[in-house]
Amino acid sequence: MKQTRRAADKLASLRAQLEQSSSTSTLASALPVLMKSPPIRLPSLGRRVPRNHTRRSALDKFADIGSTLPTTLQSARSTPLVRAARRLNRAAGVLALSVLLDSAIEHYRGSFRNKAMVTPLVTSALTLGISAHGVSDQRPTAHVARDTIYVLAALTGLVGTGFHVFNVTKRPGGLTWQNLFYGAPLGAPTAILLSGLLGYYAERIRNNEAGTTPDVFGLPAGRALAALTAAGLLGTTGEAGLLHFRGAYQDPFMFLPVTVPPVAAALMAETAFGPKNCNRWFTRLWLRLTLLLGFAGVGFHTYGVSRNMGSWRNWRQNLLNGPPIPAPPSFTGLALAGLTAMRLLKDHPDA
Repeated sequence: MKQTRRAADKLASLRAQLEQSSSTSTLASALPVLMKSPPIRLPSLGRRVPRNHTRRSALDKFADIGSTLPTTLQSARSTPLVRAARRLNRAAGVLALSVLLDSAIEHYRGSFRNKAMVTPLVTSALTLGISAHGVSDQRPTAHVARDTIYVLAALTGLVGTGFHVFNVTKRPGGLTWQNLFYGAPLGAPTAILLSGLLGYYAERIRNNEAGTTPDVFGLPAGRALAALTAAGLLGTTGEAGLLHFRGAYQDPFMFLPVTVPPVAAALMAETAFGPKNCNRWFTRLWLRLTLLLGFAGVGFHTYGVSRNMGSWRNWRQNLLNGPPIPAPPSFTGLALAGLTAMRLLKDHPDA
């Protein structure tokens, strides 16, 4: 503080001398004084830290945090098996969403006459939630809760198939076309069965060690998944074919669900039992076409509902009369499973 006051006093005296005289001599005499005077030092208000220094320190801290992540998590992000399991969780979730919406509409139309008709809604909702958890989980280990719910979903599909068969056969005439058309759809519960199987399969793939050939229950994971996808596509095609036959195929696009998925099923069967190390580009292309067919089917069914009497102004009745809008995405879920099988075989040719 004293140094600051002295410097201020010197500056004031020099300024007064300059103001009193306008001659250059006075200015010349004042300049040596200024040159000889010690430099003015203001008190330090603190050390200024360069911005680059703060940025570097922040980056260093961030790097330190990254280096302390668990090695299992870092390896999981780069493990093809975990990525394949997450893709299968996504496929199981798509199937579960389709079952949730479809069974809600169909069982509501049946007024939930049997209390057990609530079961597929609860199970499919749980399967959808746990599949979303599996998609976000990057750990290379199975999850007990996911395993439990997936098994429950598969059992629900089996029991539901029994209930639907009983519903059709107890009608007058037994197993007739009339009862197959207008009774409980025999193939509908297999969608939640497939969702549970694909989800449980995903957890088994997670349990395989990185760098090894993945297998599930002693079977090569890729080929077994291809065979399961082929069977699921054939079953879903049968259900779609029965309901479209009831509609007399009045629209030419109604032939797509009974032509495109069977070809995909045949290609997946060839993948499961065919030679190894083949470039099956056409199979992948056809699976993507099947995937898009599921989304296109939603649009076609939405248009079909609008054609009913009253259109969407009478949506409460027309949604129940169909065609079922949530049903076609089942093809999308199975196509995703098939693409996962193809990716597994690409990463592990012996799988």
